[in-house]
Amino acid sequence: MATVRVLLISTYDLGRQPLGLASPAAWLRNEGVEVTCVDTSRDTLTDDQIGEAGLIAFYLPMHTATRLAAPLIARAGRVNASARLAAYGLYAPLNASWLGEQGVTVLGPDAEADLLTLAQRQLPTPNFQLPTDNPQSREPRAESRRRFMQPDRVGLPPLARYASLQMPDGSRKVVGSTDATRGCKHLCRHCPIVPVYGGTFRAIPIDVVVGDVRAQVAAGAEHISFGDPDFFNGPTHARRIVEAVAKEFPRLTYDVTIKIEHILRHVDMLGLLRDTGCLMITSAVESIDDEVLVKLRKGHTRADFIDAVGLCKQAGVTLAPTFVPFTPWTTIGGYVELLEQLDALELADGVAPIQLAIRLLVTAESKLLELPDIRDLLDPFDAGSLTFPWRHPDPRVDDLQRAAMQIVGGASHASRGDTLDRLLALATGTEDRPARAKGAMPPYMTEAWYCCAEPGPEQLDLV
Repeated sequence: MATVRVLLISTYDLGRQPLGLASPAAWLRNEGVEVTCVDTSRDTLTDDQIGEAGLIAFYLPMHTATRLAAPLIARAGRVNASARLAAYGLYAPLNASWLGEQGVTVLGPDAEADLLTLAQRQLPTPNFQLPTDNPQSREPRAESRRRFMQPDRVGLPPLARYASLQMPDGSRKVVGSTDATRGCKHLCRHCPIVPVYGGTFRAIPIDVVVGDVRAQVAAGAEHISFGDPDFFNGPTHARRIVEAVAKEFPRLTYDVTIKIEHILRHVDMLGLLRDTGCLMITSAVESIDDEVLVKLRKGHTRADFIDAVGLCKQAGVTLAPTFVPFTPWTTIGGYVELLEQLDALELADGVAPIQLAIRLLVTAESKLLELPDIRDLLDPFDAGSLTFPWRHPDPRVDDLQRAAMQIVGGASHASRGDTLDRLLALATGTEDRPARAKGAMPPYMTEAWYCCAEPGPEQLDLV
């Protein structure tokens, strides 16, 4: 059976070495397919690399990555018109219509088997689609469901070139990353995972996860960032993972993402996380307005968030909350209340400034489109931004968001607490507060975490 040379391209993956290249590379190389991996957030994609490939596949795990891929997709078509173009990852099926217009074969987030099939075929026409794959399908391929393979990170830039973990003592740790699960059991209305996985998730075998961690430790990793949308989707699986990793690498630290409701439900596991090396729990809080939280279908309340802050502090694990502060329901008073609440909870230094300036993203197929009060505010879909643009009913809120983004953009040398103070002064129309005393910073990643409210490519230097 004929094979082709495969070029896998990642444009942006939150400052992490892209697992979305390493996993399919393992499948392809295991079958003797020649694979080149290029992470354009770190290296330059050359015309020679494009020209030598028979299959060029773009990994699209997030909205920003998709926007950054757009000019590269066009370039690949110009440089190598005979190559098959494909896209996979969470945002590929969400943007199936737009990608199809570019002549791109659309795969899903669990694309290893499909990419292997494409590589092993003589591909007939530019409009070819896998007979067993529907771009609109939300179900992962059966073969991908049945088995996993340890990722192959050969050819990717070294971990030291990616985001690191800034420690309170001023030192930095080299960071690796992996996933223990795929998908998510939750149905948050604004989350891009929901239209694709529909509330399902799958556990990755422990030996595969530990093997990937082992390989990254050998490559210099001192800390592992687990990229699961909710590490406690499968709490028993999570327990087994952290116990196995800690047993083999007792000096290794790690961080995870856990929903507020699961922090509260599994509070008995916080001590285990601390004792096995967890330094930080990221949680997508999004808002402290209970009505907004209901609209977003987050499954927690403001009081739950406050309780989770206390429980994590008591357990000795840093809670790193993230937010979507600007939504169609945001009020100026509500924004002020958010900043004041963070200050009162002593989280001024624990929130990345960009988290206090970004606005809700409404993408193709977003479950937000179910809400009449969202639909009434939307402009037609914009292919340039790959979103439905929206304007706040109160123009002052949009003005505040733009001004907040300017403050965040100019705050690279200011402390997080000082930036929060400047934002509070902006929102209240008062003078800047006196400079606050600088306390010990909690550990944090040098590139901020995003979910479904991302800065555009022009703001990527602000994280």
